[in-house]
Formats: sequence, structure tokens, C-alpha cells
Amino acid sequence: MILRTFRLTLDRPGMARVSSDELRRVLAARLDAYVALHPADAATFIHRYPVVQYKRIDDVPTVIGINEGADTLLEISRKSTEILPGVTITGTGAGLLEEAFGISDTPRSYEFATPWLGLNQENYRKFFKLKGKPERDVFIRKMLAASIATMAKTLNCPVPAPVSCEVNLHFTKERLDGVSVMSFTGKFQADFLIPDYLGIGKSVGRGFGAVRQVPAKMPDRRED
Repeated sequence: MILRTFRLTLDRPGMARVSSDELRRVLAARLDAYVALHPADAATFIHRYPVVQYKRIDDVPTVIGINEGADTLLEISRKSTEILPGVTITGTGAGLLEEAFGISDTPRSYEFATPWLGLNQENYRKFFKLKGKPERDVFIRKMLAASIATMAKTLNCPVPAPVSCEVNLHFTKERLDGVSVMSFTGKFQADFLIPDYLGIGKSVGRGFGAVRQVPAKMPDRRED
């Protein structure tokens, strides 16, 4: 299938960094679909795939719109040079794009441009009980394939066969909103086409799990 995507880069000269919560609040006033999926009140947050996603790509604040989210970002960029007070739109990528999304005949190579949150608390505990990297890699391949399939389902993309993945990832334990989480960085291959900088996994609207394509060769595996 084809996704419409649109990308904005932002700057806030001489002030604090742009936050995802700020962007969520302003977008809630401009995009009906965004309001329905991602209310400004975090207590009523509905966990579905965001049509607008905030990232820090190579330390540059970036907003990605998908389908109706892309249309809204394009409209905002045409009407104003600011997306928030004091936050200037510095670039609009290559314009509104139509990009292939879905099962691929050949494996595609990706890297995580931002850390991937691929495990819920139950799978977090299962991961630590596994012995050795080979067992953990098998487990992570399954989790990654499930994350990609879930993303596809919420974007109404058919997945006629299980997604196949290979991974070369390493993990870090950290805390997010007071909860222990595990984030992964590194490279992977999947027989699935994903437009650059779309997020997979948990908290993609806040910038986690953004992927981008890389040359096909996978690097040597590294030990954690």
C-alpha cells in the first residue's frame, strides 16, 4: 500500500527544546483525527498508531505526519512559519510524499534513529530470564516482527504472511515516566517496507522507535 508522509524540521532559537507534549497540545487544536487518537489529557490516552509523530533525528526536532496527519502538517506549513509560539519551521523535507509500505519481496535493512521500546513489563521480565545472546536474539526477533505487524494493522495494511526479521541490537535499561523500561538501538533486517523515520513499538508519538533504511549489509553481531 501507499502512505502519504510529510516532514517538518523545527527550531526554537535561544530557548528550551521543543517537547512532544507541547506539540500534542497544539495539534489537538488542529487535527480532529489526532484528538480522537491522542487526547491532550494523558490519563485518557488511547494507544493507537499516531498519525503525527515527534522525533529528535540527529538532534534536530522533527515532526512526521502520516496520511491525514501529513495533510494537516502541510496545511500548517503553508499558513505559517511557526508551529508553536517561538518555534520556527525550518524545513519541509521533500514535500508531500507517497511512499510504499508493506510486505517486501526482499529483506530491507534498517537502523533505529531513536531508541526502540519493544517490550512491555511482562516481556521485559521474560527477556532477562533468557540465557545468552542467541536465545535473546530469537526473542527480540519475535517482538520486533510483532511490533511491525501491529503498526501495519493499525494503518490498515494487510500482512498476508508473518514478518521475518534479523537483528543486531543492543539494549539499555532506563526509566521512563518512573517505570523501568528497556530500549534497543542498532540495526535490523525485515521483509517489510517502512518509510524513513516512522516509529515502531511503544511511545512512537514521543519519538521512540524511529527507523531509517541503511545499505543492505548487516554488521558483525555485538555482545551486550
